[in-house]
Amino acid sequence: MGSVLRGLRAGVLAFHAVKTASMVANAVAFPRLRSAASTPLPLVSLLVPARDEAGNLPRTLPTWLGQPVAEILLLDDGSSDGTAELARHLAGPDDRLRVITGAELPDGWLGKAWACHQLGKAASGDLLVFCDADVELHPGAVESIVAAARQQNADMLSVFPRQLTHSVGERLIVPLIDDVLLAFLPHRLLSMPVPAAATANGQLIAFTHEAYDAIGGHAAVRTAVVEDVRLAYTARKAGLRLGLALGAGLVCSRMYDGYRETVRGFGKSLRAAHGGSRTLMAVTAAGHLVAYTLPWVLARGDRGWAVAAAAGPVQRLVLNASTGRRAPWEALLVPATPLAAVPLYLVAARRRRTWKGRTVP
Repeated sequence: MGSVLRGLRAGVLAFHAVKTASMVANAVAFPRLRSAASTPLPLVSLLVPARDEAGNLPRTLPTWLGQPVAEILLLDDGSSDGTAELARHLAGPDDRLRVITGAELPDGWLGKAWACHQLGKAASGDLLVFCDADVELHPGAVESIVAAARQQNADMLSVFPRQLTHSVGERLIVPLIDDVLLAFLPHRLLSMPVPAAATANGQLIAFTHEAYDAIGGHAAVRTAVVEDVRLAYTARKAGLRLGLALGAGLVCSRMYDGYRETVRGFGKSLRAAHGGSRTLMAVTAAGHLVAYTLPWVLARGDRGWAVAAAAGPVQRLVLNASTGRRAPWEALLVPATPLAAVPLYLVAARRRRTWKGRTVP
């Protein structure tokens, strides 16, 4: 048993060493949106798929109206909570907002891809900015997105918003989005001929219209649960240049309201992110328990396990500093995160999940 634990400890320490080094490197190198108010703008279309988003629109829609965009197209995707009517009311006399009634979901499509496909067809801008309804765009956001795309010479730029979390349950889980990005995708790989170095965040993706049409738009990913990552791979395969940036204080989002909704939201796509494999999900869940929770059980009197126990909180401090979350006490939650994530895996392991009244295969 002692030799097994020693081998396990060595593996955990090696994992943390590599991950911490990658996060520190990305903390320095990863681009962040910066104010660029003087940037000349192309014709920008802000495209928002919306299904039952009445709870988010009073917070987010006014921030979109403050952007220097040519048009804001909001597609009402079969909402039952008055999303379309509320959007029109909030926009008032600003005729840049146009609410489109979404067509019925056809066979062979998933909901978000279908909504975005319709938006892409209706847009007239030279730059298409697909933006989720829970995303806030603060003054200077669109200018900074354009400037970042130009600086990175990107045909497709994905922005990872600063994640706003109010409850402890959200703080346990939601930062894992940034954790995976900053730990496992060194930004410099995007400029190298590494086909697998591709990712995106569907909360905000900007395409040149030409690049969007070149990859076939969202029709190319019509069956993908994690359509954003598939779009990135498709663009990379087509020879287009990808760009990534952290939203800093210019692009922010509160994805879910509380722990229960967070579990359901993450659970709907977690299995797809593991290639559809329940086995791989089980390995990942077990690995996180071993890497982040077990060291705290075995740390007393063992320097190696104590170092491993400290590594997780240190990584969260680096992560929060990189993304500007300003909540250093969240580092104390790290040992509990793998336990809090177990329900996500149980939801993801189901044959079918539901989200906003639709079945996710």
